Amino acid sequence: MLIRNRRLRSSEAIRSLVRETTISPNDFIVPLFVVEGKNVKEEIKSMPNYFRFSLDLLEKEVKELWNSGLKAVLLFVKVPDDLKDNAGTEALNADGLMQRAVKTVKDAAPEMLVMTDVALDPYSSYGHDGIVENGEILNDPTKEVLAKMALSHAQAGADFVAPSDMMDGRIRAIRELLEQEKFFNTGIMSYSAKYASAFYGPFRDALDSAPGFGDKKTYQMDPANREEAVKETLQDIEEGADIVMIKPGLCYLDIVRDIRNVVNVPVAVYQVSGEYAMIKAAAEKGWLDHDAVMLEQLMAIKRAGAKMIASYFAKDAVKLL
Repeated sequence: MLIRNRRLRSSEAIRSLVRETTISPNDFIVPLFVVEGKNVKEEIKSMPNYFRFSLDLLEKEVKELWNSGLKAVLLFVKVPDDLKDNAGTEALNADGLMQRAVKTVKDAAPEMLVMTDVALDPYSSYGHDGIVENGEILNDPTKEVLAKMALSHAQAGADFVAPSDMMDGRIRAIRELLEQEKFFNTGIMSYSAKYASAFYGPFRDALDSAPGFGDKKTYQMDPANREEAVKETLQDIEEGADIVMIKPGLCYLDIVRDIRNVVNVPVAVYQVSGEYAMIKAAAEKGWLDHDAVMLEQLMAIKRAGAKMIASYFAKDAVKLL
């Protein structure tokens, strides 16, 4: 035989030299959950070893992340029930939890890239990503609130806003308001292809943001659709998105590759809470090697075309890397 492919697999040294895909701390965005209070570090029951932090402990966590080589965080807030309503009023509070969280991160690690979740579900008395009227989630009134919410985050110091709502036209509304208010350098990481997935359950536990009625299928994408994801993504880029995201991860790697093949902006993937919880549960049972499976899944996401990965495993992964 003149061609023996196994020659390039014969040792770790040669495998390392020819490896096509690598993972580094630079690839990760760290999702962080924030709550009111002091000295609060609450483990999320359905996400073992992942926590909600009060602002004082958020500061400590961010410094630890920065020192480990992680350079970007994505903030989510758990809003008290008494501050929730149908209009997302608290989302626009300049002294709200999200706004204070942004400032806390920047004070703790000024060079840390701060991304913020832009959606109404944490603030909604209905648990939906938009304003509700007669059982319908309204698109156009919602996008106007989302734009004001994004502006509030920018004013607090956010580097990127990350609209996760899937309302039509919200990227344009956000970009135009940011430009109007001279926040020219505030980036938008759009959840461009966010599917109505069954993998979000633990996340909704983390923020107490499950929908109070129905589901989110009238605005999040049908998991059966592939070409629609490319259409949604290209539209978001035309409207001003700097980074586009696919969510969830492992079940949608075909979508990641489709989008990577047609866009000229960075592609992000969110490895979601259900993906995290499944590995944790299987490893706890002794059915899987936690670290090996974690790294294999992260590698698969990167190999499919992701430039960056929002992952609850980021902190664990960099220790191994």
